[in-house]
Amino acid sequence: MIEKEEFEIILASSSPRRQAFFQEMGFPFVVKVIPVTEEFPSGLNGIEISQHIVRQKANPFISKIKNNQLIITADTIVWHQNQSLGKPKNPLQAEKMLATLSNSSHEVITSVGFLQKEKFEILYEVSKVTFGELSDKEIKKYIKTGSPIDKAGGYGIQDSFGIQNVISVEGCYSNVVGLPVSKVLKKIKEIISEN
Repeated sequence: MIEKEEFEIILASSSPRRQAFFQEMGFPFVVKVIPVTEEFPSGLNGIEISQHIVRQKANPFISKIKNNQLIITADTIVWHQNQSLGKPKNPLQAEKMLATLSNSSHEVITSVGFLQKEKFEILYEVSKVTFGELSDKEIKKYIKTGSPIDKAGGYGIQDSFGIQNVISVEGCYSNVVGLPVSKVLKKIKEIISEN
């Protein structure tokens, strides 16, 4: 692995799952988050939505970034029946989301932005997740744990609810957790080797 001490990687994400992935990738990094409103124009679909939000998350850093820095932003959405399911704002919203995901397939889309001093690039990954039938009782029990509130689509594939109810995943599993690790790892190595 090519590493240069003076090169600084900044992860602009408060997600504990993304931070854990970065620790596992083995690059030294720091976490800096500048909160933005995760809103998007109504005409956007799927990948366009996550890319739009990734750009929004990068914008506050553009005037601050230094030559030796790489700022990484990320956004994950659940795309189901031509609708974007972000993080539920309350338990009722989480309940509605999970009810619609029951016994059906949806796409999990993660976009990752790589901001350098004179450059901004985005990569994305799409995975297909299929749920079995979810009972009202199961959904309510899961919502009581509080776990759905900070997750796109109202669920975490890696927690007990996901393990028990997801029938299949097509594509990258880590993407469903919140980061397409192999693609991100490859891109960071490329950027470091160029600097």
